[in-house]
Amino acid sequence: MVPRLTTALNGPLLELERKFLDHTTTIEQWFRMQWLDHLPPFYGSVDLRNSGYKLAPVDTNLFPGGFNNLNPAFLPLCVQAANAAVERICPDAQQLLLIPENHTRNQFYLQNVARLVSLLGHTGLTVRIGSLLPEVTTPTRIELANGESLLLEPLVRKGSRLGLDGFDPCAILLNNDLSAGVPEILQGLDGQWLIPPLHAGWHQRRKSGHFAAYDQVANGFAERLGLDPWLLNPYFGRCGQINFHERTGEDCLAGQVDMLLTRIRAKYKEYGVDEKPFVIVKADAGTYGMGVMTVHDASEVKDLNRRQRNKMSVVKEGMQVTEVIIQEGVHTFETISGGVAEPVVYMIDHYVVGGFYRVNNDRGRDENLNAPGMHFEPLAFDSPCSVPDCRQAPDEGPNRFYAYGVVARLALLAASVELEQTAPAEAVVA
Repeated sequence: MVPRLTTALNGPLLELERKFLDHTTTIEQWFRMQWLDHLPPFYGSVDLRNSGYKLAPVDTNLFPGGFNNLNPAFLPLCVQAANAAVERICPDAQQLLLIPENHTRNQFYLQNVARLVSLLGHTGLTVRIGSLLPEVTTPTRIELANGESLLLEPLVRKGSRLGLDGFDPCAILLNNDLSAGVPEILQGLDGQWLIPPLHAGWHQRRKSGHFAAYDQVANGFAERLGLDPWLLNPYFGRCGQINFHERTGEDCLAGQVDMLLTRIRAKYKEYGVDEKPFVIVKADAGTYGMGVMTVHDASEVKDLNRRQRNKMSVVKEGMQVTEVIIQEGVHTFETISGGVAEPVVYMIDHYVVGGFYRVNNDRGRDENLNAPGMHFEPLAFDSPCSVPDCRQAPDEGPNRFYAYGVVARLALLAASVELEQTAPAEAVVA
């Protein structure tokens, strides 16, 4: 099922998709050479927005939590990609420790953990789950709504190694984004692969750093194909000294908003886009759609009411927002059954393994869809995003999904570059 693209402004996007189809060999060769120089993250997911004249990533998650939303038919593809990732990082691995988020009451997230355990088990690994929750002092089984169950076990630290009672793994896979910082039990590990590395967590990582790396990647890719990089790259700015409660940093924020809107208007004029430009202001470190607002004019960030300031000041784990990214808003003109939709593409290693649509009937095409009222269409991608069909039109299912996969892989490559640039010295040596 391809969502309806409800805009007449699909000419430039169809041209972009046609360019991808006409240059698939060049694209795949380019990616192959890039992955020789850069180690891909173990896994990741990318939120895309499709405006009919632009297809761009708006967020990249290095601790993806929605594997339960993928088409079950893609499980063999996931297993094959996970095998490649394991062979690349720790080829002699037999045991893997999975450390999830502390969402023991979130059934959807727990089903994601169960799906991860299942697909990693199919690679020949013995996978067990270690919990960071202090109340998990003995093995604790959690029943899931779909009839499955998970066994959470207390972590055991012995010297510089981490495992469980009677379980000493080669690798530790984090499905926890470390928003509140790195727990002491995860610090100073030696002789074990920690995946992703600790500096990928939101205690250190910044969205602005990711999109700076994406600038490099997108510009190189666009030059190779003879494209305007703006067609697949959102403008962005950053403010690093913000306090929404005390109303400090407003001048920086308003200045960045005004600068970006001016640049966007110029591009809209160049491409004949008759839409109202907007930007998204969001926490520079964070997830779960918290600390996000849509802005159409610089004056709006100087007149926030108490409710808006409270919403913007705190994100996951109660962390205070002091840094924000101001990102070009990309309208999403894709709809499913009347609800505004955006594609989310999942990858393991450097392979696209599927995706789904995030749909929100309560939000507009210029708003954040990762909010109350959203739901997922898990069967929307009825074929993988990696195989185009040049005999069909650019916006037919396999070809539009291929375009999604190309842009998502650009974002994943940017994440690889980002992690290389932010790695501590000892990690680079390792």
